[in-house]
Amino acid sequence: MTLATLISVNVGLPKEVRWRDETVRTGIWKEPVDGPAMVHRLNIDGDGQGDLAGHGGEQRAVLVYQTQALAHWAEHLGRHDLEPGCFGENLTVDGLPDSAVRIGDRYRIGEAEFEVTQPRVTCYRLGMRLDEPDLPALLVAHHRPGFYMRVLTEGRIRAGDRILRTRTGTVSVADTDALLYLPGRDRATLRLAADTPALSPGWRGSFLDMLAEPDPPPRPAWPGFRQLRVTDVRPESPTVTSLRLASPDGTPLPPARPGQFLTLRVPTAGSPVRSYSLSAAPGIGTYRISVKHEPDGLASGYLTTAVRPGAMLDAAAPRGDFTLDDDTTPVLLLSAGIGVTPVLAMLHSLIESPNPREVWWIHGAHSPDEQPLAAEAHTLLAALPRAREHIFYSTGAPDQVPGVHAGRLTQDALAALRLPVDAEAYLCGPDSFMTDVRAALIAVGLAAGNIRTERFGALPPVNPGVVERARPAPHPPTGTPGTGPLVTFARSGLSVPFEPGLHSVLDLADACDVPTRWSCRAGVCHTCITGLLSGEIDYSPDPLDPPPTGQVLLCCARPRTDVVLDI
Repeated sequence: MTLATLISVNVGLPKEVRWRDETVRTGIWKEPVDGPAMVHRLNIDGDGQGDLAGHGGEQRAVLVYQTQALAHWAEHLGRHDLEPGCFGENLTVDGLPDSAVRIGDRYRIGEAEFEVTQPRVTCYRLGMRLDEPDLPALLVAHHRPGFYMRVLTEGRIRAGDRILRTRTGTVSVADTDALLYLPGRDRATLRLAADTPALSPGWRGSFLDMLAEPDPPPRPAWPGFRQLRVTDVRPESPTVTSLRLASPDGTPLPPARPGQFLTLRVPTAGSPVRSYSLSAAPGIGTYRISVKHEPDGLASGYLTTAVRPGAMLDAAAPRGDFTLDDDTTPVLLLSAGIGVTPVLAMLHSLIESPNPREVWWIHGAHSPDEQPLAAEAHTLLAALPRAREHIFYSTGAPDQVPGVHAGRLTQDALAALRLPVDAEAYLCGPDSFMTDVRAALIAVGLAAGNIRTERFGALPPVNPGVVERARPAPHPPTGTPGTGPLVTFARSGLSVPFEPGLHSVLDLADACDVPTRWSCRAGVCHTCITGLLSGEIDYSPDPLDPPPTGQVLLCCARPRTDVVLDI
């Protein structure tokens, strides 16, 4: 059956363009081809993609968009310059609407055959290409994303070729796109999409994760910051001090989940905001944090040397998703240095579990003299019937002590332990430790999806297509300071007033070289989702799928009051 016609074949090689004081490598500029074009497994002759993490590859070899969609946007945007290829598409077609094309549809065009694999990925580069920043969100809201195809049979195609459907798929492109980006998902449709073999692995993985998601995370126990009283200060080592915190009126504090952290506004110069893992048993009515005194650390220095029982500290409610699950599989707790603190809370929780799990605690330290909370951890492990303990000392270890090893925690050392490969692993420590140990765990057989990490510094950035450059440490923006509400980037240790002329908090973060994570910059993809520790925000534009309470989408958020962000 004849369904549609190929109007134009469009190609273009990646190039670097200037955008927002950055250099972006992109292949979104496409031009029509005269005559036939050879389609290969990964591309069309003369075409290329600048960011293969989000575009291109076998599953996204060819991008399709419709003349009907171009006409829709010409009317909606009031533009008369929308020509074939301007949406970055390789094939401009007459027909094949997103509402009718299905994932798994197969089409013959000229000598080539294709299979539909996924909707177009929402991406800021389309807004950049057409100078319409909200366009990525509009494509989703108007159910006109376009779609990718993989190449089943290579061959030549040309404008004017008829398009024949040779097989019918399952869920429409528009409905598949809505499942990922819009609220009100139908679980039956979600399951059908996830079970579609033709759907690209990335989208299938996202849908499987959605199906496996538990109930929405609970709201923070209280909004913003509240005062807690320090009831005990206890040195754990020459550099680590534990603080016990309680409600000023003695009422029990809300329980925290094992592995969560507490964010404090420290009453010292500049009122820095810092986060510290809770290190005691959850649900006992008080909180405990264990703080390492960092050299030149204003916050850690104050908390470990100046605070006395009776002091009051401003604290946000416990947060974080680095939390112990309720599974029955073996659990690996791997820590280094002060990274032991969330692991210790998990050990306390495992003690209280009615179903004893196989537990491994693997810890790295410089020496026995530099291992805070070791005695407490050892006592907890001794009370767990299926626990194993392994400590690695990089500067030497006592001779012939069971479970004690000399040297660093390496891949060979982990392999020698014969870890259960079906375990859930939790890692906390310096960034280099978590990077190396995560790779080592995967090498010895653990699934990458079963390895969780906790970071308290700024998370690694996700800025697709932006050419990497050396960046300074986070800093106030250049020029005249803003006059708006104060924005605190807690992980980056920076507080600056918002400049009302900026579009969003993400723009402010960019101006401050705060490491950020984003993709669409239009409130769609949720890549920029960040904890909102305190304050109130407005959105412009409104996100298509609002984030949960206590979180914010940086790319379209503007502060209504002073805000503290977990970034």
